[in-house]
Amino acid sequence: MRENEMLEKEDIFSKVLRAGRRTYFFDVQATKADDYYITITESKKFTEEDGSFHFKKHKIYLYKEDFAAFAEILNDMTSYVLNHKGEEVISERHQKDFKREDRGSESETTRSYTDIEFDDI
Repeated sequence: MRENEMLEKEDIFSKVLRAGRRTYFFDVQATKADDYYITITESKKFTEEDGSFHFKKHKIYLYKEDFAAFAEILNDMTSYVLNHKGEEVISERHQKDFKREDRGSESETTRSYTDIEFDDI
């Protein structure tokens, strides 16, 4: 693919979900063979002590042959959570007025941002 073609890549179809400090981007992209697939990107904003900020991004590529199985498992997982815990958000961290307590050492704070489990993605 020529460099110009990459720079001129157009969005085929996109939607955005803003959820607190996370933003989810759902984009339809085209393969080299001009078939479509979906990318789901989570962008999470982190603010530094000096007021500056940066974003961490995680991306999933989802191809047509996996749509049905992916949708079925996602539906099973969301139904399981809602059936067992309801729709109410339990974690303080997700409340709009949540303020992080001083956790002491910087290594503990750093650890909480870097120790990512599969469930966090």
